[in-house]
Amino acid sequence: MVIFKRINDLQSYLNVQKAAGKTIGFVPTMGALHKGHLALINRCCQLSDFSVCSIFVNPTQFNDPSDFNKYPVTIENDIFLLEKQGCNVLFLPSVNEMYPDGVVLKKQYELGDIENLLEGKFRPGHFQGVCQVVNRLLDIVQPDKFFLGQKDYQQCMVVKKMIELVGMENLKLVIVETVRESSGLAFSSRNTRLSEQERNKAIILSEVLQNIKGNISFQSLPFLQEQAVQQLYDNGFEKIDYVEIANAHTLQPVLEWDGKEKLVGLIAAYLHGVRLIDNMILN
Repeated sequence: MVIFKRINDLQSYLNVQKAAGKTIGFVPTMGALHKGHLALINRCCQLSDFSVCSIFVNPTQFNDPSDFNKYPVTIENDIFLLEKQGCNVLFLPSVNEMYPDGVVLKKQYELGDIENLLEGKFRPGHFQGVCQVVNRLLDIVQPDKFFLGQKDYQQCMVVKKMIELVGMENLKLVIVETVRESSGLAFSSRNTRLSEQERNKAIILSEVLQNIKGNISFQSLPFLQEQAVQQLYDNGFEKIDYVEIANAHTLQPVLEWDGKEKLVGLIAAYLHGVRLIDNMILN
């Protein structure tokens, strides 16, 4: 694996690969890699001739500066895992390299309603920051295929919208299913901030979603949401941003189900100060 910290060096190297007719696959990350990231890398290696991963903790998508400062950094282990997985290139830029003119949002993306729902409601400006850095990374790497994880369901939808807005019609977006521990807990870099006891409590996230999935045909959706909220509080979650049952394509909330509309369940909640998210396709 070759590591690049400078944009020009990376682009020169990738241009040689493209000239040789190789397709480029790209996986953006913020590091602290786990099995979910590695599943993305694996799929990238399978579907592309040449795999590129970036590690960049993007300051513009953090509403809370303390959350940015607490984000886990495990770069040596990340490099080891990427090499073991067969990744060809790691792009490891500094903040100055990514934002030479300063960390400011210079472009407004017209994302529509999806920007203000769920994560957007509780993290205002978050998706503008996501779009800015993803757009920048895609401009730098110029991949043929782009890999994201379903765990960040709304982010996948936002990035898809951004790709349409900027006219990257030749880019193929590949969404990879959420990877879970044997307990059902979704792999997340934030899990490293939980004790073993807290991780055991966090399992309730996937259990709550499974319960909703198993009962959407038998109980009202508002009742299932209320039940889920109470289960989370009963299991030690101190704050819940949302438990939502929504249209899987628009993320608009659904209160009455016709039995056909595709639904997704989404949760964001705090356990001992750590904000955890999860989602599940319900039908």
